[in-house]
Amino acid sequence: MIRSELIQKIADENPHLYQRDVERIVNTIFEEITNAMARGDRVELRGFGAFSVKKRDARVGRNPRTGDSVEVEEKHVPFFKTGKLLRDRLNGK
Repeated sequence: MIRSELIQKIADENPHLYQRDVERIVNTIFEEITNAMARGDRVELRGFGAFSVKKRDARVGRNPRTGDSVEVEEKHVPFFKTGKLLRDRLNGK
């Protein structure tokens, strides 16, 4: 499911809301999650999962084509851990 499909589904299930309002709500939710993660905060949605940021240390990598060593800088990457309810539902429990 992509963002526009999510917006459409929510709008269809809530006919009392205008589509532009649903779009604004969905965009605000995503912006707040993104902003929190950019600050290094953890975002937990009970039953669904938790978004966090993990730090990857600098390391020496290898160019697969030439075999040369390459310095890879330290970086931060997004991480998602599923919640128990979501995990159970995916496994048919």
